[in-house]
Amino acid sequence: MSSTSPDTRRAETRGIDYIERARELAPALAAAGDEIEAGRELPERLVEALIEGGFFRMLLPRSLGGAELHPLTYVQVLEEIAKAEPSTAWCLGQNSGCSMSAPYLDPAVAREVFGPPRGILAWGPELPGAGRGVAVEGGIRVTGRWGFATGSRHASWLGAHVPVFEQDGAPRLNPNGRPFVRTVLFPKASAEIIDNWQVIGLRGTGSDSYRVDNLFVPQKYTCSRDNEAERREPGLLYRFTSGMIYAASFSNISLGIARGALEAFIELARDKIPRGARKTLRENHVIQSEVAQCEAKLRSARAFIRATLEEMWEEAEEKGDFGRDKHWQLRLAATWAIQQARDVVAAVYNAAGATAVFNENPFERRLRDIHAGTQQGQGRPVHFETVGQILLGLPPEGRMFR
Repeated sequence: MSSTSPDTRRAETRGIDYIERARELAPALAAAGDEIEAGRELPERLVEALIEGGFFRMLLPRSLGGAELHPLTYVQVLEEIAKAEPSTAWCLGQNSGCSMSAPYLDPAVAREVFGPPRGILAWGPELPGAGRGVAVEGGIRVTGRWGFATGSRHASWLGAHVPVFEQDGAPRLNPNGRPFVRTVLFPKASAEIIDNWQVIGLRGTGSDSYRVDNLFVPQKYTCSRDNEAERREPGLLYRFTSGMIYAASFSNISLGIARGALEAFIELARDKIPRGARKTLRENHVIQSEVAQCEAKLRSARAFIRATLEEMWEEAEEKGDFGRDKHWQLRLAATWAIQQARDVVAAVYNAAGATAVFNENPFERRLRDIHAGTQQGQGRPVHFETVGQILLGLPPEGRMFR
C-alpha cells in the first residue's frame, strides 16, 4: 500500500481540497460552454475564478506559493473539470505542464514569472525547424514561429524550445551528439500573436501561434527542462518530467470528457424513445450492454494509469527516483486511456442517434473535442509500437517522453 494516503495528500496542499473546488466550479464552467466555444478562449471571469481557486498553481513548488500537488490529486482535478468543460481542463493541463519549468529556473526568475496572480506560462511543442537560438554574450537570440500554444490568451509569459547554434552557424551538441535544446521564456508582449485557432474541437483553448524575430533572451530566463543538474527543488513531484505530466494530464482529461459524455447519455436514455420503438433507450438490451462496456473501459483505463502513477510515487519515496521501466508503463497507460476514452465517446454518440447531432446536446461537442485531443502527441498510436519494442526486447525507435 502507498505511504501517501488521500488524507496525507490533502494535508500536503495546506488543507485545500482542490478536487472539491473543481466540483464547485464545474456548474459555472458547464454553463459557459457555448461562450467558450464561440469566443475560442476562456472568458475573463472564469480565468479569474481559476486564478482565485489556485488551479494554475497546482504543480508549482511550495517555495513559490504553489500547491505542489501529488500527481494523483492533480489528475483527479483535471478529470472533474473536463467532465464539465473540456477546453478549460485542456488549458489547465497545458499551463500546468509549462509550470513544471519553475524548478529549473533561478529562484528569483521563477518568482518573477510565476509569483504574480497572473503568472501563467504557455508555449507550443518542440517541433523540428520551428525556431532556433543563437548563443550570444549574456543570453540567446531567438527567432522562430511556434503553434498550439494552448492557454496563451490568458497567459502573461510565453516560452519556446530552441536548438542552440554558435554565432558561426555551427549547431551546439550534447555529449550524445543530439542538438543542445534550451527552453527560453519571455513576456507575451515580446511576441507577435497569430490568431489562427480555427479548428474542429477544443476551440476554447485559444491555442494560437506566435513568433519572435531576433529576440534577445537573457541567460537567466532559460533552462534545460527535466535536466537533473539544473533542478533546484527537492520535492518528489519534480522527479516526474514535464513529458510525464503532460501524458498524465491529457489522458485523464480525455477520461473526463468521456465520463461526461457517458453520464449525459445515461440521462438521455432514461426518457428517449427512439422512432419506431415502444420502449426507452435504457430498456434496450443492446444499449444496456454498450453502457456496461463503456463503464468498464473507463474504469479499467483510469485504474491502470492511476496505479502506475501511485507506483512511481512510491518508488520515488523509497529510492529517490523511479526506474526506466516506469517510463514505458506510464506511456502505455496514458495512450491506452486516451484511446479508450475516444472509443467511449464515439459509442455513446452513435447510441444517442439523431439527438447527438444538435449543438444543444453535449454529444456533438464532446465528439469533436475528444477527436481533437487524440490528434495531440500524447495519444498517438505509434506509442504502442515503442512500448511493444521494449516489451519484445528491442531497442525503442521512438523517444518515450519529450
